[in-house]
Amino acid sequence: SELKSYQGLVFDPPRGGAEVQVADIARSAIPRIAAISCNPVTLARDLEILIKGGYKLTSVTPIDQFLWSHHVEAVALLALP
Repeated sequence: SELKSYQGLVFDPPRGGAEVQVADIARSAIPRIAAISCNPVTLARDLEILIKGGYKLTSVTPIDQFLWSHHVEAVALLALP
């Protein structure tokens, strides 16, 4: 109920992801979500929860912000259909 008035949400959890928080978000009616992550494994898990909750994945963009490192940030955009 706390999320009812929002039109969008951005979350950027630590490497462990946001499994508990994403479960709550998946039950909300927020029309647009931006998920940012430095861990593709936990991002995939969190996105799966949101998709099962009715969200549609519209894009995923990798961002190589850590030059000379194998680490990559990813930004995923989701929306309710």
